[in-house]
Amino acid sequence: MAKRIITFGEIMLRLAPEGYYRFVQAETYGATYGGGEANVAVSLANYGFDAAFVTKLPKHEIGQAGVNSLRRYGVDTSLIVRGGDRVGIYFLEKGASQRPSKVIYDRAGSAIATATTADFDWDKIFDGADWFHWTGITPALGDNVAEICLEACKAAKERGITVSCDLNYRKKLWTREKAGQVMGELCKYVDVCIANEEDAADVFGIHAANTDVTAGEVNHEGYKDVAKQLADRFGMSKVAITLRESISANDNNWSAMLYDGEGYYFSKKYKMHIVDRVGGGDSFGGGLIAATLSGYDSQATIEFAVAASCLKHSIEGDYNMVSMDEVASLAGGNASGRVQR
Repeated sequence: MAKRIITFGEIMLRLAPEGYYRFVQAETYGATYGGGEANVAVSLANYGFDAAFVTKLPKHEIGQAGVNSLRRYGVDTSLIVRGGDRVGIYFLEKGASQRPSKVIYDRAGSAIATATTADFDWDKIFDGADWFHWTGITPALGDNVAEICLEACKAAKERGITVSCDLNYRKKLWTREKAGQVMGELCKYVDVCIANEEDAADVFGIHAANTDVTAGEVNHEGYKDVAKQLADRFGMSKVAITLRESISANDNNWSAMLYDGEGYYFSKKYKMHIVDRVGGGDSFGGGLIAATLSGYDSQATIEFAVAASCLKHSIEGDYNMVSMDEVASLAGGNASGRVQR
């Protein structure tokens, strides 16, 4: 029977000008849906896992369209709570060359941001579940949502369910101090942590030595230290750190490291020409969970997760539209991009 994964967070309506138009140029916006944990659920459903996404969405048609976008790719939406007044929105201006991408949020007062602990029955939600995934974006939505996250983590641990978290610090949602305080409590329940160097520094003040993310320089020893500090502080069994070297908005080098308590495993590095980088970290998380649940060893796990994420950077929208076979092919060395006939 397929392993069952529950993800919990906010799905938003994404409005983006066509192509590389700036907001001030835009006359039309493409409408799609996405959000950290929803993106992970779609990845896992595409890989053939039993993935369910939990959130709260309004009963109106815009809320239903969000539900439909998940159902289209095989995500279980039966546990989504319906209610509240609005769907969170984010506007995305795609960067190019030396001009960075830009995100503007319009999510205050969304259905999930106004939810309460009474909305979610974790006994029912976790029935038959093997894994629970959330990100640091979700508790940043408000003290009430942080409380829901804490209840969920406690309920998952009581049932022996593996808990994973992507730190995903968003400075537009909360301060470093608040993030450190809230995430410090939540991370006590986390088995598998996903982060990047900036997240670890912003949330917990853990810095990688001799590394400047803005200059695109990576120091492997520094990242080993960050992973070990996170694992030791919270008793995590695995810490994965993504390593993005930004050459421009269009071109990045992409790799990652996995610490499993015994050893440090570095993936191969990909030179990516980016179509859409939003959801890149989520696709990494989805790949990491899929590989772990498939019983891959640590080196194969990090190779699979990085390959999955590399492919996502070539796909429009938040969701990663790839299969296990496609990821395995790239992880195995088939990186030419030649036509398959």
